[in-house]
Amino acid sequence: MDRLLTILRALADPSRVRILLLVRRLELAVGEIAAVLGQSQPRVSRHIKILADAGLVARAKEGAWVFVRLGDSGLTAPLLAAIDALAGDAGDADRARLADVRAERAAAADAWFAAHAGEWDRERSLHTNEAEVEAAIVAALDAEGEGRPLGRLVDVGTGTGRMIELLGARAASALGLDRSAEMLRLARSRIEARGLAHAEVRHGDMYALPRPDASVDTVVLHQVLHFADDPAAVVAEAARVLAPGGRLLIVDLMPHDREALRGERRHVRLGFADAQICDWLAAAGLSGRVAAQLPAPDGLGVSLWLGELAALQERQAA
Repeated sequence: MDRLLTILRALADPSRVRILLLVRRLELAVGEIAAVLGQSQPRVSRHIKILADAGLVARAKEGAWVFVRLGDSGLTAPLLAAIDALAGDAGDADRARLADVRAERAAAADAWFAAHAGEWDRERSLHTNEAEVEAAIVAALDAEGEGRPLGRLVDVGTGTGRMIELLGARAASALGLDRSAEMLRLARSRIEARGLAHAEVRHGDMYALPRPDASVDTVVLHQVLHFADDPAAVVAEAARVLAPGGRLLIVDLMPHDREALRGERRHVRLGFADAQICDWLAAAGLSGRVAAQLPAPDGLGVSLWLGELAALQERQAA
C-alpha cells in the first residue's frame, strides 16, 4: 500500500505527468524537459526526483547534464496505459514543443558541420590514435581472420567518407549517408579519387535510413552516436535495415568528462558505457559484444561494439 501511495502522489502533479509522457518516447536531458515545460531547471529537477523516488523514471549523469529515461516497464506500462485510456491526447502539446527544441538543436548542429566540414578528419582524431582505431575496425569486421566480405555496406554519418574509403573494397556495394551537403561534397571527391565505382554517397537521416527493411549486410556508426539526441533510436533504425546474418559496428567514445565538447564540437553525449550500448543492441534484436577497447591517456578512449542479427536458419530454429 505504501508503494502505491508513493506512486499516486508522484503523479498528483500535472508537471510530473507531463514529464512521464515526454520520457516515455525519448531519453531527455533535464534542460530539454525544462525548455518544453517552460519551467526552471531546479523546479523540473525536484519533479524528476519525486518521479525517480517512485521508480517511474531513472536518471543518469553525464558531465554537467543529467539524462532522464522511463523507469522499469513493469511499473510504468500499466500506468501509461491508464493515462492513454483516460486522456488519449495528453502530452500532444508538449510533444510539439519538444519537436521544436530538437529542431533548433539539429539546425545548430547542421550549421556547425557545414562550417567545420574541412576539419572533420581532425575532429575524429581528438581521441585515440586514428590509425589504431581504423585497424581495430578492420579487425572487428574480419570474422576470425577469414576476410569475411561486407556485402551491402552502409556508413551512417559518413562525414568525409573515410569509412567508405577504408572498407569499400571489401563491400559488394557501399553507401555513405550524411545530412551535411558540404560533408557529402568532400566524401564524393574522396570516393571518386579512390576509384570506388560501386560506392556512392547521398543525403540521409540516421533516424530514417533510406533503405528497406532487411536490405543491408553491414552498417557502420563511426563516431556518430555522441551527436544523437536519441542514440537508442539510431541503433534500432540501423538494426531495421540489417538482413539476417547482418552486422552493426558502433565506434564511439568511452565515457568522459570533457564538458566543453558539448559547445565546442556539438557533442550531445559524453561517451557511452559498454552496458548501455549492449542494452540498446539487445533491444534492437541483435546479439552484442564489445569488439575492442582503446583507452587513451587523455581520457578520450574509444570502444568498438559489434551487434549481429541471427542468420535466417538460426532464427527459424529458435
